[in-house]
Parts: sequence; C-alpha cells; structure tokens
Amino acid sequence: MPVLPDYPLPDARGRFGVYGGRYVPETLIPALEELEAAYREAKADPEFLKALEYYRTRYAGRPTPLYFAANLTRHWGGARVYLKREDLNHTGAHKINNTLGQALLARRMGKRRVIAETGAGQHGVSVATVAALFGLECVVYMGEEDVRRQALNVFRMELLGAEVHPVASGSRTLKDATNEAIRDWVTHVRDSFYILGSVVGPHPYPMIVRDFQSVIGEEVKRQLLEAEGRAVPDAVVACVGGGSNAIGIFAPFAYLPEGRPRLVGVEAAGKGLGTGRHAASINAGKRGVLHGSYMYLLCDADGQIQPAHSVSAGLDYPGVGPEHAYYADAGIAEYGSVTDAEALEAFQLLARLEGIVPALESAHAVAYAGRLAREMRPDEVLVVNLSGRGDKDVVEVKRLLEARKGGR
Repeated sequence: MPVLPDYPLPDARGRFGVYGGRYVPETLIPALEELEAAYREAKADPEFLKALEYYRTRYAGRPTPLYFAANLTRHWGGARVYLKREDLNHTGAHKINNTLGQALLARRMGKRRVIAETGAGQHGVSVATVAALFGLECVVYMGEEDVRRQALNVFRMELLGAEVHPVASGSRTLKDATNEAIRDWVTHVRDSFYILGSVVGPHPYPMIVRDFQSVIGEEVKRQLLEAEGRAVPDAVVACVGGGSNAIGIFAPFAYLPEGRPRLVGVEAAGKGLGTGRHAASINAGKRGVLHGSYMYLLCDADGQIQPAHSVSAGLDYPGVGPEHAYYADAGIAEYGSVTDAEALEAFQLLARLEGIVPALESAHAVAYAGRLAREMRPDEVLVVNLSGRGDKDVVEVKRLLEARKGGR
C-alpha cells in the first residue's frame, strides 16, 4: 500500500523551528483548518492513497529514471553524477507530483474551482492539466513579465481550458501573481481550492507540498540501491526558489537519524549577490513574513519586500520555504548560489554533453554540481535533481545568447 511520509516537522503550530506558521487574515483561518483536517484524513485513507498512486504511475509516468550521467562525470572528473529525471514527468516538471495530490484533495473536499499562481508557467500548466483531468474550473494568475517570458506555457494553459489572468502590479512576476491568487481565494474561499505550487504560504501548505513531492527522494533511495548498492548518496543538489523540488528530494534524507548526505540548495544569484539583483533569500535576505509564512526573504531596512531577479522565471521569488530556512539555520542543508551567466553556461553544457535540455531552474543546480563534483572523490556519488525540461526556456535563452554576442 502506498503511503505519504510522516516527518517530525512542522510542529502542532505549523512551524519548522521559528519558521512557518499562519500569518493570514482571520477569514482564511477556518479554510486552512478545514484543509489541514481534510489532508490528515485523506493521508490515512487507503482509497485516497490508491488513487494518488494510480495517477502518479499511469498518468504522470512515475517513477522517473535515475540516470547515470557518464559524460558529465568524465567532464567534471570527480564524483559519479546521477540525474533524477523529473523533467520526464507528464507536463515536463516535478510540479505534477503536487498538483495531482492537491487536485484529488480538492475533489474530495467538494471544491469545483481551483486557483493557482505561476512564475515559469510549469505549475500553471500542471494545475490546468489536472483541472482538465478532473473536470474542475481553473483560474491561473501570472505576472505580465512572466507572461512575456513564457508565452508558450500561457498558450498551453489556455489550450487546457484554464483562464489566465496577467498581473500588472509590482514587479509583474511570481510574487505579484501570488498576491492576486490569495486575494481571489479570500473572496471565493467557500467554493474554491487554492493549489499552491511551492513549499511556501501558511500552514499546512508547506507540509502538504513537501509530502507530495517527497516521492522524488524516496525513489532516489530505491533506485540508487539498485544502481550502486546503497540507498544514500554522498551529496544531493537541487535548485531553490520557493523550494518544492529541493524539499522533495531533501526531506527523505534530512530526517535520517544518521548518515545524512550533504544536501545543497542552489539559489539564483542573478547578476551577482553584490548587485542587489538576485533571488537569494537565504544567502542575502532577512527574516520576515511573506504570503502568510515566516521565512527568509528579500526586504529593505523598513521590511518592504524587494523585487527578486533571476534569468529563470521559476526562481524569481523573494522568499524561500520555511523548512529550507530551518534546514539552513540547523545545518541540515547548505545553500549556495549561481549567477545568470553560470546557469546559461550549464544550460548549454548539459544539452551538448548529455543531450538533455534542462529548465533554467535546473541549470542552476547543474552549474553548482559541477563545482561540487570536482571536489569529490571518484568513488563518491552526487545526485542532481533535474526539476524540469527546458522547452519553455529555449526562446528566452536564444534571445539572451544573441544579445550577449551582440554586446547588448
């Protein structure tokens, strides 16, 4: 019988150490309590778990492969490098792991309308997909800048029957789309289910998204045991915006009583941490509240949220999930950063060496893995979570590379 994990955190107040919690209008507290109760009940229901397993395997295509990247391993000359191929999921990213679970939960709760926010569009496409599958009305909020960068994904969402609302406020990216999605949910909380796309937001969302995404790390344990004769690698690397793909591969290792691998989250350094144009909330942020949760975020001395920047729309978020904030403080995981230029190099490197075009988000993890692999021994194992495929980014990368050649 498939199960969903029981990790020691969050605590009864929805906190990971001091992080997390519920910083929301009073009108949303009953909805969050209803959601938590419904999730805990579903998690113990064999019929819910059976349905989740069915759609994961027969619809999304799980398990995704754990691929030994022989060419990358030779190129970097250090650790044996494996790629966890979440890009091979239906819809092209890890996002489907969570949206299938939350859509099944919405159906179980009798909600006929789902709301979502999206940055790179992968979460929006994934929500539109499961809404079509289960016959749910679907509304997606997306910043105007991301609508420009991810026009193909906007068309995919509309093709799937979703109503896409461009958001013109603020920096016109993911933060502003999330603001609008929350406003919609507050207004229509009785009949609508908010399918949150990352391990952010008020409790219980970080817990729910983590649990649905932890299938990634659980599969790595089984697949690595088959490939290398051991279930735990020496290091795991994943990109971090809000942090859903990273938590999905980290959590099954983070709470091991002993023998935990080195867990490395990679934030977007954008134009450089010293420029102020980045999305590195842990490396260069402060503690505060964003979208209902206490976390590390980008803000000024007065606590006002600062715009995030990344070449990757999916990492372009000024906060990070509370469980990552806890991991960073507790030393459970470490968090590095990669610039736009380094991510673009890694994007091309993986395409040339392995015939895989990664999402720009994933290219950040690949770039950092190159640094780490060279420091490791040839008998050590490094796993990189390839969170999504790069079809959505090809046009934007072409534009950026041509601009670079032209000196613009």
